Amino acid sequence: MPAMATSTRQVQLMLALTFSTGIGDAVGYLGLDRVFTGNMTGNVVILGMGLVGAEGLPVTGPLLALVGFLVGAAVGGRALKGLDAGWFPRTTILLAVVAVVIAALAGLLFVFPHPTIPVAVTVTTLLSTAMGLQAATARHIAVKDVTTVVVTSTITAIAADSPLGGGSPKGWERRLGAIVLLILGAAVGALLLRLHIGSGIALAAVVTAVVAVVGHLGHRPHRAPKPTAGQGNSTETSAA
Repeated sequence: MPAMATSTRQVQLMLALTFSTGIGDAVGYLGLDRVFTGNMTGNVVILGMGLVGAEGLPVTGPLLALVGFLVGAAVGGRALKGLDAGWFPRTTILLAVVAVVIAALAGLLFVFPHPTIPVAVTVTTLLSTAMGLQAATARHIAVKDVTTVVVTSTITAIAADSPLGGGSPKGWERRLGAIVLLILGAAVGALLLRLHIGSGIALAAVVTAVVAVVGHLGHRPHRAPKPTAGQGNSTETSAA
């Protein structure tokens, strides 16, 4: 498969994960006590305001979500350590784990459609852990301007690299796509809350699972060329 096609596919897959992140953030904020599950910048702000008692904002939920996200990102970084940037079988496994965790949380919300605070905090913490794992995995895939969890840097890049900012708008399509899909994901998540609190999370699980499968089927292993005569019999394989 040509390199350009691979790059395009990876961009599309990361944009799909951005959409699912928007769903999770909408459900977490609107349905689970004002906690973002992917946007940790939002949780830092909520935590700061909550610490001084502003408008009764939560403290425990955002704090545990931050911790969970850090743990998930650390696990992802450790699991992918030593691999080159790109998609590997290990990438598929990590995204499959994310999909399974999200699906399990969706099931929990179907069992408890009116979650108590302990249940809500448990869901947001574990969902944030999954998002941290997803973010670390996406970071390793290294699709420029698409982190799958935040768009602040993407918005900055659009403005700074625009003609108004004295730059060239190269790559604006994927940047704009990330912003639009995060908005759409949040809108879909908010709408699905009217159907059931677990429906949005279930959709996010499906999207993540599809990304894992499509990415795995399309990934290209990186193998060293076979040695020619006189070079010995050892070969190295960089794909895991």
